[in-house]
Amino acid sequence: MRAVQVHASKHYDVLIGSGLLKQLGEFTARVTQAGKAAIVTDSNIAPLYLESAAQSLKNAGFSVAAYVFPAGEASKNGETYLSLLSFLAKNQLTRADCIVALGGGVAGDLAGFAASTYLRGISYVQVPTTLLSAVDSSVGGKTAIDLPEGKNLAGSFYQPSLVLCDTDLLDSLPEAVFRDGCAEVIKYAVLFDAELFSYLQETGLSFHREAVIARCVELKRDVVAKDEFDRGQRQLLNLGHTVGHAVEALSAFTISHGSAVAIGMAIVSRASCRAGLCSAQTRDAVCSLLHRFSLPAAVTFSPALLSSAALSDKKRSGGTIQLIVPQAIGQCRLLPMPVENLEAFITLGV
Repeated sequence: MRAVQVHASKHYDVLIGSGLLKQLGEFTARVTQAGKAAIVTDSNIAPLYLESAAQSLKNAGFSVAAYVFPAGEASKNGETYLSLLSFLAKNQLTRADCIVALGGGVAGDLAGFAASTYLRGISYVQVPTTLLSAVDSSVGGKTAIDLPEGKNLAGSFYQPSLVLCDTDLLDSLPEAVFRDGCAEVIKYAVLFDAELFSYLQETGLSFHREAVIARCVELKRDVVAKDEFDRGQRQLLNLGHTVGHAVEALSAFTISHGSAVAIGMAIVSRASCRAGLCSAQTRDAVCSLLHRFSLPAAVTFSPALLSSAALSDKKRSGGTIQLIVPQAIGQCRLLPMPVENLEAFITLGV
């Protein structure tokens, strides 16, 4: 097992290893009071892991309630959020109790946002079950739900008390879902770690899961420690996301988050190269690695549609939208762009 300590407004551990779900109750009891635990999970994960998670919590002295919502991004909305809050109230959770988010990014975002607002804040534990949530969304305290106008537009910064990543849970993922998470792994390599990038080029999908997850968490931990509330360098973590969120929205979320981020990284890399911001070698390396992991690098939506959808993104500030562009592998920078120039920039990359 590897432990990565996160030092933000709340200090907590990210535990990564095999067989940790059986110890969920033990580790949760160390960081919360052994009262009630509300497990929040989706209809895909519940049949696989809900019973094991609940039993571990019960063995540690918790009474357990479970809220199961329909799987998919479409459930990350205001209706589900309010339903979850009502569930917590009906089960009489208090500030001495906790929420356990068992699932991927949707479960983690939804449960975390509920934890941050129910009774003005109760403890929660992240138990990621996808690679994407393990390396990215479960760490750092970003919680949110989607609005009809855009993704993650209602949310809060609220750190968990613990992240427990059992790498065995990734074995149940369909290959397409696992590849989806690889887009976020590649993102961290492009942003910060040329050595990790080279390692991924060599290994492809056969990378050492515990080591790579731990490395991505360390990289995110370092950024969050410097800029917890996303006012500066943390915005780098949005590499590929401005265009990616537009792709998700335009596809009515039929294109997955990881695939959309991969498309976003490819478009931004090609556009950056044509704009003279990075070399053709960097562009080709990014697109080649995405291909190595069978991730998409193009989309049929027009630059006009992509830019229009991107301007609903929360990264817009007045007349400027923040893009993240590669300069070299392991080195990226923030590029504030006037909104009227966004379509032309995207056109360079499609």
